[in-house]
Amino acid sequence: MYLIDSDVLITAKNAYYAFDICPGFWSSLLTAHAANKVHTLDRIRQELLQGRSDDSLVQWVNGVAPASLFLNTQSADVTAAYTDIMLWVQRNPVFYDHAKARFAAGADGWLVAYAKVNGLVVVTNEQPRPAARNEIKLPDVCIQFGVTFQNTFEMLRGLNVQYQ
Repeated sequence: MYLIDSDVLITAKNAYYAFDICPGFWSSLLTAHAANKVHTLDRIRQELLQGRSDDSLVQWVNGVAPASLFLNTQSADVTAAYTDIMLWVQRNPVFYDHAKARFAAGADGWLVAYAKVNGLVVVTNEQPRPAARNEIKLPDVCIQFGVTFQNTFEMLRGLNVQYQ
């Protein structure tokens, strides 16, 4: 099962899978979700809904995407894993304080925690940058905590999605 980061949906909407160019992408996500293969988190939903009310992705989240797409992060196991991740981030001398604060304010730590606890694959467009000091990349946290990650195209291939 795949757990999608907000950057996947935002990039898709803004670029190669815009709603008016490739509605099949959005349909394929819903089809894969109906087969229990694709989810995201309640915290990703919160991030996505920070956009303008007339934004097509905000409208999709509010009007098309089923509530079940957004998994609840409030379990003891996920919270414990998130705490471990945040302790690692805060204690890591490589990262600048502003990078730590930005990471703590976002959903990436929750994605890694949920994926770790539930054996899921995180889907992100980010690339690892272990030497970065001014930002904490989702793939680097996945690697640190033994969580598998893939990009959008790897997920689509894994789901055997084809657009015609």
